[in-house]
Amino acid sequence: MLAMDYRGPKRVRVTQKPMPEIKHPEDAIIRVTRSCICGSDLHLYNGNVPDTRVGTTFGHEFVGIVEEIGSEVTKLKVGDHVLVPFNIACGRCHFCKQGLFGNCHESNPMATAVGGIFGYSHTAGGFNGGQAEYVRVPYANVSPTVIPEGMHIEDAVMLTDVVPTGYQAAEMGGIQPGDTVVVFGAGPVGIMAAKCSWLFGAGRVIIIDHVEYRLEFARNYAQCEAYNFREMEDPVVFIKKTTDWMGADVVIDAVGAEAAGNTMQTITGRKTLLQAGSATALHWAINSVKKGGIVSIVGVYGPTDNLVPIGNVLNKGLTIRANQASVKRLLPRLIEHVQNGIINPKALITHRIPLEEVADGYRLFSAKLDNCIKPVLIPPSARM
Repeated sequence: MLAMDYRGPKRVRVTQKPMPEIKHPEDAIIRVTRSCICGSDLHLYNGNVPDTRVGTTFGHEFVGIVEEIGSEVTKLKVGDHVLVPFNIACGRCHFCKQGLFGNCHESNPMATAVGGIFGYSHTAGGFNGGQAEYVRVPYANVSPTVIPEGMHIEDAVMLTDVVPTGYQAAEMGGIQPGDTVVVFGAGPVGIMAAKCSWLFGAGRVIIIDHVEYRLEFARNYAQCEAYNFREMEDPVVFIKKTTDWMGADVVIDAVGAEAAGNTMQTITGRKTLLQAGSATALHWAINSVKKGGIVSIVGVYGPTDNLVPIGNVLNKGLTIRANQASVKRLLPRLIEHVQNGIINPKALITHRIPLEEVADGYRLFSAKLDNCIKPVLIPPSARM
């Protein structure tokens, strides 16, 4: 089968790989019909995530048709068109029973923090992902969900990560009616977090980035204020000034490890990897939220240490909430929002790229060319 193949930092290609096989009675084999390149895939692509091994297939956002099931799979049948959450969850462990499907204790033998994630290095279990024609899906009775009748598959593929991650970012912010919410990062997740903040009752939503076309997209899609931090002397001072010097009620970090805007953070977090990514957005979030406010983190950082102003967290009495989205927990509500027209996920998709051209897709998305917001890969069989 054709599959994306990681060859080292900034080097990916499509190659022929062996077909995945059923390895456990609860496995399913899925024929992929759409897969996305996620902003967090760029952390892998750029070599910022430890233990990203040559030969890995990325891709944790995908939908497809069930081709084969293990002997103990009862929830799915061959021919079902399913969306597959990026979390790999057993559904039985202590954490899954609490709805913390992103923290499954059984699916990732490599770590005790995050559960398994498709195509996201051996720190997340070493599973191959869905930027391929076929993919093996473990615990197929737990998370894969049949796409509701009438739902477009490109809405469905966005429900595997982007929509739930943006929604959970807003949810973790504990937004109260009338709150001012600031989102750092106008990528797909940041834009979705801004959009979803309104659903929780925000009175004002501001998004901060430095890429003009994305700021313009955010203004139109999420009906929010959008500002370029390169046009400010200091984004923290800007936010305090525009909130009567109180600070925002809730600040969401939707950037993570590859934040721009601070030379020292860029050198230590992106160039020399002395810390687990540039924590610029996290600094701005902590310093611009009001005393007693909430910082919600969905931007991805590496598992090693980061330089953050923890003293300010203490002295301001902040609450920091962070996690990988628990997709399975959120899906019923989000499917309803899509079906009712409250959220239009596929509107974020700007580029549809043949799987065979995956290298061009990564280059385009990474360099933010051609006004790219969200690229989707289409395997040959799904184009017939």
